[in-house]
Amino acid sequence: MPIRWYGPADPADPTYRHFERIVNFTLHAALFAALNSGLWVVQGLRHPWSHLNLLTLGWGAVLATHLALVLNLRPQPAQGPPS
Repeated sequence: MPIRWYGPADPADPTYRHFERIVNFTLHAALFAALNSGLWVVQGLRHPWSHLNLLTLGWGAVLATHLALVLNLRPQPAQGPPS
């Protein structure tokens, strides 16, 4: 099931901004997985590439930082009136 936003696209809405950050992180993670796995397959079929470990670790660190940013900027749940 695809991710969808139901409702008006209001950039001032914190929930909408968080949803946009989640979609951007998902695209970042998919690109990381696709390109990184492809590079490792090509390396396994051909000659070794000495800097592939550094590329994978560096990009993984950037991806982890992106995830931390998305989680840190999530909006707080709305508190209802006290009972």
